[in-house]
Amino acid sequence: MNLINFDKNLKNKNTILIGTDEVGRGAGAGPVYAAAVCFKDFNKKLTEKLVGINDSKQLNPDERERFYDIIAENAVYDIQSCSVEEIGKLNILRCSLLCMKRACENVISKISGGEILIIVDGNKQIPDFSYEQKTIVKGDGKSATVAAASILAKVSRDRYMTELSKQYPQYEWEQNKGYMTEEHLKAVDEYGLCEHHRPKYFEKHFAQQLSLF
Repeated sequence: MNLINFDKNLKNKNTILIGTDEVGRGAGAGPVYAAAVCFKDFNKKLTEKLVGINDSKQLNPDERERFYDIIAENAVYDIQSCSVEEIGKLNILRCSLLCMKRACENVISKISGGEILIIVDGNKQIPDFSYEQKTIVKGDGKSATVAAASILAKVSRDRYMTELSKQYPQYEWEQNKGYMTEEHLKAVDEYGLCEHHRPKYFEKHFAQQLSLF
């Protein structure tokens, strides 16, 4: 309820609230994902369905999947990603914000009327964007719409990495989702990087490995 009340306090009668968040910024492999979510109305029925919604990192996989379906059925939303190639060219921050922008634009194209207010998780606004924005540090644990965006992005990215792991079982992406866990780093040391890794993320690790010799 606190997350929903937070959003209600930001809205007036004419405000259309859109929450956006990214997932995968810290991973060493795979795309970065972002989602944007707009709940048209926090009516009693929807509020009951959203009881327990939170930052995706605070939910277990089954809870995320359950909320994913609830959000998809009750919100206007969009999910975007930037590839490893784009991350290498633009850097991860620019790609994260670009994904958010694309997702928000697609949500806005599906709604009409009212004044748009975009809640961006973190402390960076989306650049070159004409709509009003409010940045909220750790917004995925404060705002229901941002939490919803984090869930859609997290579930979508996890599904992608799990599927990708079937082609690259040695990295155990179905478990670590491309994040730089001890097991993932050991696999990289043994098998090297593949085209789905972000090479810059491993520079420090490789330097440390070389220093051992």
